[in-house]
Amino acid sequence: MRAFEVVTLLCLVCGVVTVSSNSLWRPWTKLILTHHWPQTFCTMEHCKQHFKYWTLHGLWPDSGIACNRTWKLNMTEIQDLIPEMDKYWPNLIHPTKDDFWKYEWCKHGTCAATAESLNSQHKYFSKALELYKMFDLTGTLLKAGIVPADTNYKLEDIEGAIVQAYGAKPKIQCHHDQSNKQGEQHQQLGQIEICINRDFKPVNCERSLEDLWGEVNEIVPLQFNKPSGFSVCDHEEPVQYPPVKEKFEVSTNTSKFLLSGQRC
Repeated sequence: MRAFEVVTLLCLVCGVVTVSSNSLWRPWTKLILTHHWPQTFCTMEHCKQHFKYWTLHGLWPDSGIACNRTWKLNMTEIQDLIPEMDKYWPNLIHPTKDDFWKYEWCKHGTCAATAESLNSQHKYFSKALELYKMFDLTGTLLKAGIVPADTNYKLEDIEGAIVQAYGAKPKIQCHHDQSNKQGEQHQQLGQIEICINRDFKPVNCERSLEDLWGEVNEIVPLQFNKPSGFSVCDHEEPVQYPPVKEKFEVSTNTSKFLLSGQRC
């Protein structure tokens, strides 16, 4: 039975067949609280806002994509959360639009909602904000002496600071760019994922074979979304944690990472 399901999933990725996503996904076992560093993101896209702290990208269950496309986000249900969402979960490209939140709800929130603790739009977004504050990456890195600067860090030091604070191993992603005159590649700290179990306790983000089956964000990267431009950081290479600049130099050698105008 598993072999048949794997073949079906591969066909979905290739676009050979069209099947209901709900028939393929196992129940999720953990959530991925994803932060990104705006300075790195904004070298990849034309941003309209500047932030000096890590902002929230999303809260993603490790299984399922767009589990109920008919369940549209009703902004009136989360009206009281919008001031905090504008601050901590902003649309960096189009600040006045709410399509980023609508996309995150459609793609991830409707799947997270299979848990009673997240089974409403207000529960989902408020829990994401609560977890964002609980896992304060800006403060955690600062406490370890890791600050945005024109210098390099070891990936193990960044990872170690997070493990020391939360007791679980994160997934750290970088933007890899060839921008110097010698054409050498360097990596900039871009995105950090904190994994959380169904009781909202941190767990390691290392992927087992079972995780690989369930992690549809990895297995089906192009079916529902465009490439992010981030990939797992190389442990052998130094990591840049770029300082905030008022004017961004946008790379011309990167995949588009859209925060608005996306379709779920």
